[in-house]
Amino acid sequence: MKGYVFHGPGQSAWEEVPDPAVEEPTDAIVRVDAVTICGTDLHILKGDVPEVRPGTVLGHEAVGEIVETGGDVRTVRPGDRVLVSCISACGRCRYCREGVYGQCLDGGGWILGHLIDGTQAEYVRVPYADLSVHPLPGALAGEDAVLLADIFPTAYEVGVLNGRVRPGDTVVVVGAGPVGLAAIATARLFSPERVIAVDLAAPRLEAAKTFGAEAVADASEAPGQLVEDLTGGLGADVVIEAVGVPETFEMCTRMVRPGGHLANVGVHGGPATLHLEDLWSRNVTLTTGLVDTRSTPTLLRMAAAGRLPTGQMVTHTFPLDHMQEAYDVFGNAAETGALKVVLGVPQHEVVPVHPTA
Repeated sequence: MKGYVFHGPGQSAWEEVPDPAVEEPTDAIVRVDAVTICGTDLHILKGDVPEVRPGTVLGHEAVGEIVETGGDVRTVRPGDRVLVSCISACGRCRYCREGVYGQCLDGGGWILGHLIDGTQAEYVRVPYADLSVHPLPGALAGEDAVLLADIFPTAYEVGVLNGRVRPGDTVVVVGAGPVGLAAIATARLFSPERVIAVDLAAPRLEAAKTFGAEAVADASEAPGQLVEDLTGGLGADVVIEAVGVPETFEMCTRMVRPGGHLANVGVHGGPATLHLEDLWSRNVTLTTGLVDTRSTPTLLRMAAAGRLPTGQMVTHTFPLDHMQEAYDVFGNAAETGALKVVLGVPQHEVVPVHPTA
């Protein structure tokens, strides 16, 4: 088969690789029908994730069809259409029993496209298939479903739930890329008073409005002042960092109110300064996290019911073998206007859902 292979910082190619095979009785082999590119993949290509070894197929998000399963797999079978989660879970270790799948101790967690070959290929081996793939509702198109493999659960769990968004809150989302936009959309589920989006790119701020932000601010033009003006000088109840650079993290610490929550979602490739000399007395709760994907079944049901704006997120589509072109478009989002790119054509007929009389 062919896959998109990481060969070291700045080096990658769509090339022939060995076909995956069942290695453990809990494995499934999935034919990839639709796949997307994550900002984390760009971090890997820059060399920010040194655990990824040269020769690894990238990618940790996909929709496809089960073609083979190991003898211990019980929840799916060949022919099933599934979502491949970005997180694999053994289901037995202490963390998995607590629903903290991202910290799995028995060979799970974020492994696809990280520690083992990933989804940006024609086929992928998925360990611990019973908990790591999700059967898809017939009404959900692949290009919509693939967004639930990572960005929506990440934004919802690591941003909105960790940030404890509540009715009436002022929520600031710094970074209006795909995860930031998903954070805006899922924060709206909790009826905040307002959501403020901060970014440097005007097109992404416009996109933030369509996803539910009542106010937007250019990151280069003192967004903290806007937050102060809208909150009577108090500051934001919840600030979600969705960029992953020191400057935006420190900006977030300045915008959160005393007693507020700062939820870091961004992937940081270097250190950021934590100004405890300013924060120690302000009762601020700071959370970090890798997504656990325990919310994925709920989000799938909501997406199938039309409650999540997944379709608005996909700005570019490509055939699966146009991987390098897709990376170029996604990696130069400031020029191309890309939010999410999806590769591949779903190999199924979407079944429309008609309400009963």
